[in-house]
Formats: sequence, structure tokens, C-alpha cells
Amino acid sequence: MAVQSVIDAGTHSDSGAGQPSSASRLGPSWLYALAIFLNAFLLFQVQPLIGKFILPWFGGAAAVWTVCLLFFQVALLLGYLYAHILTRRAAPRWQARIHIGLLALSFLVLPILPRETWKSTGGGDPSWRILLLLTLTVGLPYFLLSSTSPLLQSWYARSRAGAVPYRLYALSNVGSMLALVSYPALIEPKLTGTHQAVLWSATYVVSAILCACVAFGANAGLPAGGGMAGLASDSGAATGPRLSSKLMWMALAACGSALLVAISTHVTQNVASVPLLWVIPLALYLLSFILCFDSSFWYRRGVFLRLLSVALACMAYALSTSFAVLPLGLLVGLYCCGLFVCCMFCHGELVRLKPHPAHLTSFYLLISFGSALGAFFAALLAPRIFTGHFELQVALGCCAILVPVVYASDPRSRLYRARWQPAWIGLLGLTLAIVAGLAATVVEQSAHARLMVRNFYGVLSVVDQLTSQTAEGESQRSRKLMNGSIDHGMQWLSPSRRREPTAYYAADSGIGIALRAAGEQRSPLRVGVIGLGVGTLATYGRPGDHYSFYELNPLVARLARDEFSYIRDSAAQVDVVLGDGRLSLEREPGWQYDVLAVDAFSGDSIPVHMLTRQAFALYFAHLQPAGVLAVHISNNYLNLKPVVQAAATSQHKRATVIEHPGDRARGVFASTWVLLGNDGGYLGQQEIEGAGRRLPSAGGQLWTDDFSSLFSILD
Repeated sequence: MAVQSVIDAGTHSDSGAGQPSSASRLGPSWLYALAIFLNAFLLFQVQPLIGKFILPWFGGAAAVWTVCLLFFQVALLLGYLYAHILTRRAAPRWQARIHIGLLALSFLVLPILPRETWKSTGGGDPSWRILLLLTLTVGLPYFLLSSTSPLLQSWYARSRAGAVPYRLYALSNVGSMLALVSYPALIEPKLTGTHQAVLWSATYVVSAILCACVAFGANAGLPAGGGMAGLASDSGAATGPRLSSKLMWMALAACGSALLVAISTHVTQNVASVPLLWVIPLALYLLSFILCFDSSFWYRRGVFLRLLSVALACMAYALSTSFAVLPLGLLVGLYCCGLFVCCMFCHGELVRLKPHPAHLTSFYLLISFGSALGAFFAALLAPRIFTGHFELQVALGCCAILVPVVYASDPRSRLYRARWQPAWIGLLGLTLAIVAGLAATVVEQSAHARLMVRNFYGVLSVVDQLTSQTAEGESQRSRKLMNGSIDHGMQWLSPSRRREPTAYYAADSGIGIALRAAGEQRSPLRVGVIGLGVGTLATYGRPGDHYSFYELNPLVARLARDEFSYIRDSAAQVDVVLGDGRLSLEREPGWQYDVLAVDAFSGDSIPVHMLTRQAFALYFAHLQPAGVLAVHISNNYLNLKPVVQAAATSQHKRATVIEHPGDRARGVFASTWVLLGNDGGYLGQQEIEGAGRRLPSAGGQLWTDDFSSLFSILD
């Protein structure tokens, strides 16, 4: 079988062939391969599963996913540490007993269904609550899954003379990649969250039993005093890796991990906010592991050094603001290809430095530690020390610097003895040029914006620009709020025009028509808006009206008040409520708004929990019987109409879609709004339905808090 061939290819060391020991008969090769593959698959399936499950409970998609990432990185590191200590300190029979005992203990937390008592009660940062929830819900199973690959590889190498198990690491990453690809394409569209959790838990039981069989077979035939000592006595293993080698392991792993997070963030926020786009960089990252650990055939240092020079130079130039006009497909392709080349260099050099199998667990432990450091820097530290997405420049610069460091420390390299020769000087010059170019892009990006600030939710920049708008050709200034490549609103700076509604909120847009039609029938109006932006909708406020904005990001609220004047100029009473809009509404009394607008979508990245059946039931619970619900569904890559249509049908509401083509001369963007109300009538029904077209009452995919699928509505 295929897995058998993978294992057989790795049963011989580089120095020669070895015959399997008698203990190997107790643990067939295919059993190791199957156990490692299945555990890696479950490891990457549970991450999106549990993250999506708790998303509606805490709101703030960026914050929730980042905290989940931190938890999984730390759990992975602890799993590798456990495998290292267990194989080093415990006798073989005790290794099996301890691991089997922990596997049995982990059954107590199954199925991995978090209790609703963990739901956020509002107020404060929920990070510690999320970490505790994950620890008690999936902590022990994830910890044991993380330890499987290094632990079983160690047992495999010990039970077979001369075995080199590193190809099993490639097999592990194949399982991870299949899990990554299959979840959005096969699992998420077919199963509810509860069914996913139950199926995962059942598969975990099978995987645990399989690992227990391997543990028993690998250790039953060895003497009680065995362990890694036998491997350590082999030739080539008596001398452990040098400190410089260990530092290089961590540096290469950290660089690859930091590049993955930084490029994923840059591509999805600054280039194209395409749903599921993050899958591509992660798949390429895993592919580089698979190829490099599979065979030395795939990584040729001379070839990839040249490719790396081109990739780093191209990405450095692409970060310049003057290259922002390049086609999106070209930029996405450039960064994804660049990531793959960089990761092939980092992981290819890791394989070249791999130690004797006696030191396998310490090798994987330090790789995991380095990867955790890289992810920690890019995901958690960078948002707190940088005002922009400058971690990408830092990661690319570190990758460039690692090239001469690798050559300087490798006696087998051609440049090792050619220091201060033209080739060596040329390499150093190229490295310095790339680093200098990256530093220049940091200065350029900072100077491009009037103001740039950053927090846990992303980078916000305020940009002033000149635009010729009047019939006479007079140039007028406007100010925009940007989140990466996404416009969050704009305002004319001229006193005569600064109260004009712009962007997606023009008077003839869906929300503009809804507010005008409702205002003609009722005064004063009480209006709720989920998503503040620059506060443009406040300009519709009249004396006596009350507008409540719900905003997750406190920096958005600060900039809307300090850098834009819509809120200050409004004739209505305006309140800004900080926190996730849905969670805030759940804590407030119902039946209060005449118009409720849902505009919480950051470009093409949508908080799914805002479009579920439960969410729409909550919205209508906060509307007067004749109230209007306005949902902004403008999107370049997702067709959200069927989702809103199904939600309207589930609530027995009438839905009208109003599309506006946009008018850049007036600072108005193309927009699509869906307005919903009671079948028996709602405020401005005749005018609203005259401006748009009704959505049919049948069809569409109904999302719930337990089921949703972005893959099925990709446009």
C-alpha cells in the first residue's frame, strides 16, 4: 500500500541499511503511518471546527481567531515537550502506560461541545475566557494529538535498527493539508456544528485506540531499562547537536511561521479580502514541509537561492504604495509564490540540519518552539508595537539575513571558504539592498496616511486626497477611513459639502431610501446601526431623532469622532455603544427601533453570526411591528442574497433588494441593501418596494448558529 512504501523508504539511514529488530514485528509499519496521518488530520480539523463554534458567543472575528491561534500554538508546543520528556525520562513500558492512560482520560471531555455557560456576558476582554474554554473543551485531546507525530516517530526509530523516520513528518503534513482543504469544501457545507463535533469525537476515539495499539506494540518487546539510550549509543548520535544548530532550527522555523501569518494577514486585509483566501498560504506552507521532509530531491539549495532572491526583491517592491494598482490576481499570486519559495528555503535548510534520530524529539520540540515564537510575533506582538502591517517587512528582512548566515555556518557550502571574495560580497550586498528596500516601504506607507493606528482588530488609516468633483473642474478634498484595502467611509472636507452622505449611504441608496421613507411616516425616529464606520448615517438625523451605533473596534469610534464630523454635526442624539452588535442587542430590551441597519461587514470578510436565523430573530425582536431592517450585503466574492432571503422566509418577512450603481463624482460607491419588514406592512413600504425588487419568498440557504457555509455562496 502507499503508506507502506512511504515508511519503507525511510527505514534506512543515510549511512546504510539496517535490519528490523524483533520488536518491530509488534508494531507494523503501516500502523505507524495510519496513526500519524489520522492524528494530523484531526489536529487540523478541530481548529476551524471549534473556532467557528464559539464565534457567535464572543463576536469580533479577528480577536476570536487570533486567541484560538495562540491556544493551538501553545498546545502544540506542550505536546512536543511532553513527547520529548516522555521518551527521554520514562522506560519504554511506562511510556506506553502513561500515554494510554492519558488517551483514556481524554475520553471524559468528549464530545467536544462547549457549553453555552461560556458565552460572553459582555464587558472587558474575553481572551482569557476563550483560552479557558478551549483548554477545558479540547485541551487534552489536542495536546495528545500534538504529541503523536514526534512520539510515534521516536518509537518507530527505536524499534528498527538504522531507521530514519523523518518522512513520517511529511506524511503528517499531508494529513494536515487534507484536513485543511476538506473542511470548507466537504465538512462545513454538509454538517451542522453539533454533528461535526460528534463525528470528530467519534473519529478521535478510533484514533486513540489506534495509538494505544502502536504504543503497546512499540514498547512491549523492549526491556524495562530501555528508552532512547539505545539510539544514543549508535554511531553518530553520541555527540548531540551543537547550540548553534539548535538556534538555527528555531530561527528557520520562526521565520517560516512569521512569514505565513504576516503574508496571510497582508493578502487578506491589504490586497484582497477574499473569503477562504487564507487557505492558500497555509496550504503552501504545509506543502513545503511535505516536500522538504519527503526527500532531498525537492530542495536544491542553488536553485532556491536564486528563486529566493527574486521572490524577496519582488515582494519588497510590491509593498511600495506605487505598486498598489497592480491587478489583484497578480499581487495574490506574487505573495503566495513568494511565501512558498521562502518556506522551501527555511524548511529545506531545516532538513539539511536534521540530527540523528536519537535527538528527534528535541529537534521537533525546538522547531515547534520556533514556530510558536514566529506566530506570537506576527499575531500578537506586532499589533502592539507597530502602527501598520510592518511585521511582513520584518519577516522578509529576517529571511534575507538568514541566507548569508546559513552559508557562513555550513562547511559544505561553496561560499563557506570564499568569504570576502566577490561572490560573498555580492551576497551581502544583495541582502543589504533587500533590507534597505523593505525599510523604505515602511517609511513610504507611514507617510502615505494622515494617521495610522492599530489594535487587536487591525490597522486603520485616515487618508486625505484631492478629487476633481465640481462641474467647473474645481478640486475638492475628501477624507477616507481605510481598514487595509477596504473603505470604511469618506467625507468631503469642504464645509458646504461635509454633511453630504457618501460611500454606501447616499440618499438614493437602500438605507437612504429606508430612512427617508420611515421619516415621512413617523417622527421622531429611533434608529439602530450595527457598524459605525465614520458615522455617515448620523447625517440623516433630525431634531428629536435618536441614533445608536454599535461598534466592536474602539479605535473606529475614536477616529469617527476625532477625524470626521458626521457625528458632531448631526441634529439627532447620537450614542456609540462599544462591543459586538449582536451581543449588545441581546443585553438590551426589545421593541425599540423604527429602523435597524446591519452594516458590520468589513469589506468581503463577514461575521457569519450576524446572518443566522437566530440573529434575524433578534433583530426583529428589537424593531417596532412596522419597523424596517436594512442589511448591507455589498460583496465582491459572496452572493449573500440567498442567505438573507432564507432568513426573511424563516421570519415570515417581506424582503426588497435595492442596488445602487455608484457615482464616484459624488463620492458614492456601488451598494446593495436588502430591506425587510412585516408582510402586513412596514414604514415606507410603497416607496421602498417601488425603488427595488422583491426577493422571492422561497429558496436560499438558511444559516443558523449551528450551520453556515461560505464555500456554497462563493460568487
